[in-house]
Amino acid sequence: MTEARRGLLLGVVAYALWGLFPLYWPLLEPGGAVEILAHRVVWSGLTMTLLVVGLRRRAELRALLADRRVTLLLLVAAVTITSNWTTYIYGVNSGRVVETSLGYFINPLVTVLMGVLVLRERLRPVQWAALGLGVVAVGVLAWDYGRPPWIALVLAFSFGTYGLAKKSADVGAVESLAFETAVIAPFALGYLVLLGAGGDGHFGTEGVGHALLLTTTGIVTAVPLILFGAAATRVPMVSLGLLQYLAPTIQFVLGLVVFSETMTSGRWVGFVLVWAALVVFTYEALRHRHRQLVLAAASSVAA
Repeated sequence: MTEARRGLLLGVVAYALWGLFPLYWPLLEPGGAVEILAHRVVWSGLTMTLLVVGLRRRAELRALLADRRVTLLLLVAAVTITSNWTTYIYGVNSGRVVETSLGYFINPLVTVLMGVLVLRERLRPVQWAALGLGVVAVGVLAWDYGRPPWIALVLAFSFGTYGLAKKSADVGAVESLAFETAVIAPFALGYLVLLGAGGDGHFGTEGVGHALLLTTTGIVTAVPLILFGAAATRVPMVSLGLLQYLAPTIQFVLGLVVFSETMTSGRWVGFVLVWAALVVFTYEALRHRHRQLVLAAASSVAA
């Protein structure tokens, strides 16, 4: 198997695991979203610490801590990923799996919008058209829901901000996530201790199997990330960009088939508009990349 094919397979498995998360979080009930999040942070922190030691990334972690700009960016990342995880767990466990999938469908469009607003990037006309379709889609869904799709919007903007902070920090995935979880872990552990002291915690009260499931939240968080990191070094970013639609597609199907969520005609219209925007956006990105490669090839021949 070639490295490119192996990387594609690793990427598919990573996004498929993320897509299957809606089947996992309900297993952790009766814990609430915040309690499950606290366990995820604590056990992820332990898992990432072991990975830093096992993969010999301590020097990289020390270098990260020595750079004030990087640490500030990763503090932003820690806050935004915490809000993202909380919202996602809440959305899944409150029966809004389809709306969580919407958040990750519109995330690429939100990322482009943030590039314009924050990084002052310029968009090509077709990209503006894709963004316009996305805005119309959100408006249609807000009209159908009778409210803005808050869960989807929080997921999209928090993950977009997280990605922007991580991109700006430009450090390794393992040590950066180790730092992020280490920042949040003391608060999460304190919350779990208080919850347990008040008799409201669920660790150990629902049986050994449930307690073991809570401890796996760290592994469940780390494994897709490691697979994604391995894929990112082996396949082009264009391929990774296309793979990112796999996770919300799986979530959407799970919401309809497994969780039997209702899709009104208005919601179908909204989702179709989102998918149309993504098709336009992806086609334009691929076409632009092809033009750039052709120009680069022509320049090298001329030289």
